[in-house]
Amino acid sequence: MAGVAFCEQLQKSHRSFVVFEDSSQQSSKVAAGLYNPTVLKRFTAAWRGPELMTKSIPMYREIEDKLQIQIDSQLSIWRKLNNVSDQNNWLVASDQPGLESFLESAIVQSSNTSVNAPFGFGVVNQTGTIDTHQLVSAYAHDLKNKGLLMETSIVYEDIVQEEVCIKYQSIRCKQIVFCEGYGVKKNPFFKYLPLKGNKGELLVIEAPNLNVDVILKAGVFVIPLGNDCYKVGATYNPVDKDSIPSAKAKEDLLDKLQKLIRTDFKVVSHVAGVRPTVVDRKPLVGQHPKHERLFILNGLGSRGVLIAPFVAQSLFENIENQTALAPEIDIHRFLDAALLS
Repeated sequence: MAGVAFCEQLQKSHRSFVVFEDSSQQSSKVAAGLYNPTVLKRFTAAWRGPELMTKSIPMYREIEDKLQIQIDSQLSIWRKLNNVSDQNNWLVASDQPGLESFLESAIVQSSNTSVNAPFGFGVVNQTGTIDTHQLVSAYAHDLKNKGLLMETSIVYEDIVQEEVCIKYQSIRCKQIVFCEGYGVKKNPFFKYLPLKGNKGELLVIEAPNLNVDVILKAGVFVIPLGNDCYKVGATYNPVDKDSIPSAKAKEDLLDKLQKLIRTDFKVVSHVAGVRPTVVDRKPLVGQHPKHERLFILNGLGSRGVLIAPFVAQSLFENIENQTALAPEIDIHRFLDAALLS
């Protein structure tokens, strides 16, 4: 998602570039793709949530028009309320500045007997999902058709930094921007950054009698995909760093799902990926402290769909116009670690 968003900035500004992609990272392709400006665990606004909504959704709609694809599904989120305390907290949150345009004040009771929610739901509007798998695939196909995609890995040892440019094999360029997700751990220039990684797993189920056309959020989220299929997720595992689906995660997801729905279903698929997460839960954006032509765009975590357009624009303006990055995303906040590496 970071790479797609930055390429979009480059194309809109008529800058020349080439992309290297080795398909080693799967987190964007298997992501749920939710965009939601709130934190539904605490009924609060997410980091820059309302602001990010104004920057992210227009970019995806522009890509839809350009590539003639449908990736944006606008769906309300129904957050299950577990008790009277939840109900009261929701009513208070729905009246807070910045949240009142997203959170409905009325608590909704569902008549769907396949859903277990005796205390009702809080409804979040202006939310939905981006089909990240289709987006990344279609965008890569478009770049390939334009001769801008190299389907191979970068050889870090071949990067030669000269006074006026960077030489990489037969290429001469002004800058390199690394959008490698968890793969940055192998990058000798940026591996000092505290990117931890958090494995997430999702299921796709088929449930003919569920009949839900909104996103349900309880211990898991349930996203309608059409044709009686639903995406169910997600797990958070900060220990494992592989993209192999695990039996334990599947068991956890099914256990939480069965507390939310009361209908038969079957599991259609099970996928996993490692999210690029950071110790302070903020993106990693900016210029290498020692190599002025090397930049990074990473650490988007579980809200990559919402964050990617904002940080991509921020980095582009930083490179082109020397516009200062927001301190909370600038990698210079980890300068001490860089100097020690």
